[in-house]
Amino acid sequence: MLSLLFMGFALTMLTAAFYDTATMTIPNWVSGVLMILFIFVAPLSGMSWHDIGLHVLVGFGALSLTVAMFALNWVGGGDAKLFAAAALWMGWPDVLMFAAYAAIAGGVLTIVLLLARKYPMPSHLESWKWSARLLKDGGDVPYGIGICAGALLAFPETSLFLTASALG
Repeated sequence: MLSLLFMGFALTMLTAAFYDTATMTIPNWVSGVLMILFIFVAPLSGMSWHDIGLHVLVGFGALSLTVAMFALNWVGGGDAKLFAAAALWMGWPDVLMFAAYAAIAGGVLTIVLLLARKYPMPSHLESWKWSARLLKDGGDVPYGIGICAGALLAFPETSLFLTASALG
């Protein structure tokens, strides 16, 4: 059962990256699904109430930080909620590893897009709205991709995943 829920986490993160790439938005239901999945994972993985509380605190802390970043127009609202929902799964101190991976992945994505935007877009890509928007000079960066990559890289190293994996 846990492996199905973990696959649900990965698929939901990939869904967020897909939506952000295609539309530059991450629907609220994506973050909601991540939170609901965690509600099932926490007891099934043998987490104590104390550990569940720490994960919830990490999620709220991440939401507070990312809402401030949203207010400063540094990230989108969907990115803020996605990061917080993924942070709920990471807990403390694993959220730091997740944040580092997400920052690196987002930085690499930004550099790739900035370089790609310096060159003329191939004509076959111009007909696709999402690629034209991604490659438009001065366009936004779909940071949900970096958040997704950070989460998928960090999660197998988290205490939640390692503990649950030991349960079989």
